[in-house]
Order: sequence, then C-alpha cells, then structure tokens
Amino acid sequence: MKKALVTGANRSIGLEVVKQLLQKGVYVYLGCRDIEKGKAAVAVLQENGFTNVEPLQIDISISESIQQAKVALAQKTTVLDILVNNAGILGDLPQTALGITQKNLKNVFNTNFFGTIETTQNFYEFLEKAEQPRIVNVTSGLGSLTLHSDSSWKYYDVKSSAYVPSKTALNAYTVMLAYELRNNPKFKVNAVDPGYTATEFNNFSGPGDIPTAASYIVAFALLDENGKTGSFISYDSNPETGESPW
Repeated sequence: MKKALVTGANRSIGLEVVKQLLQKGVYVYLGCRDIEKGKAAVAVLQENGFTNVEPLQIDISISESIQQAKVALAQKTTVLDILVNNAGILGDLPQTALGITQKNLKNVFNTNFFGTIETTQNFYEFLEKAEQPRIVNVTSGLGSLTLHSDSSWKYYDVKSSAYVPSKTALNAYTVMLAYELRNNPKFKVNAVDPGYTATEFNNFSGPGDIPTAASYIVAFALLDENGKTGSFISYDSNPETGESPW
C-alpha cells in the first residue's frame, strides 16, 4: 500500500486530495497545523468508511514543527511514496508593489516557499526509499511570469506582491529539484495549479469546484513511470494540455 503525506490537509482542496487518495487505496497522513482540527477531519473521513488515514501535526512555517513531524512519522513508517506540498497562505491584502510590508512578505514566503523546501528536504529520506516517489508542489497559475507579462491574459490585473512571487519562487524550486533528481528516474516532481477554485482561501470567489481541483493534484501524485517531471501544470491557464508557461 502506498503512503502519502499531504500538508495543509484538514480542509478544502487539501482534504479533498486526502479523500481522493484514500479512494485510490493510498494510506494518508493528513498534515495539519492544528492537531484537533486534523483529528476532526480524520473522524469525518473514518465515519464515511475511510480508515487508512491519520493526522500528523505539522506547521511548515516552523522548523521545529517540521522536525517533530519527521520524528513522529519515523515511528510509523520508513517509506513515503507521495509528498503533496499543499500548505500555503495568501497573506494580508492588499499587496501592492510599493506598499507591501516586509512582515507580510516574509510571512507569505516563510510558508509558501521556505517551509515547502524545508519540508521536502526533511521528508526526502522517506521518499528515496519508495519505488515510485512523487512530489507535488501545489502552486498557482498566477506564478507564471510569462502570463503576467501578457496584457491579454484573463488574470493579467490580478497582481499581489507577496503571494504571486512566492509561487513563482516555488515554481523555480520545482525546476531545480527536478533537475537535481534527473539521474534518479524513479522520482517525478511537478508543480500543479488546482485552478481558481471556490474555497475559503479566496472567499469562495473562484469558478472551479474542489473535487476537480483536487483531481489535478492527485493525478500527478499517482503518475506512472512514463509521467512528466519538472513541469508546471495549470489547466486553468491551458485547458488542452495543462502545460503552463513559466
């Protein structure tokens, strides 16, 4: 049975990713900052017949929490097949280029970029023991610099000077990580945009639905040996192929 860790998974798209992985026969560690909320989410899943799931407390913005989660996971398993780096924050709005505060900027990057990298580095030793390890960095189509420079793009005017650069940086890290693992073909590393989805994250303003958004992430978490690696996937930006320009 494959095993997965999904961060930021006690609600919304993250929780749906957990559910869909469970439906595919994967054992899931539901990563959450607040363990009580994690336990509550797991209880609901178990009430609905999904028993192969348990909460794992992890706040990726805090190094000590990541380390503690690593120790806790090591007591349960030595192998992790899937890491879904889903945890992320929007930060305080507005986020104008001249008005963004250093505190706001650092808070967003601490989770969306630095925390994701630190989580990946710490759980790599579990992943390298898997037969087909998969890393999915949950990003945003807004992370595309190419599209942000195209005035005809439908989201051209959606600019935020903390959240967007944090996802652009995460995309860049995805490229670096995929390159570093290029001689280890069993690994697949991709950045996947779930699309503009109606969630608490955006005050339910998105047109997309949570199950569809989660399905994009799950598909790349379960890629076979012929799957892509080092790709930026956004069906919101490119409905036909999903390939988004960097």
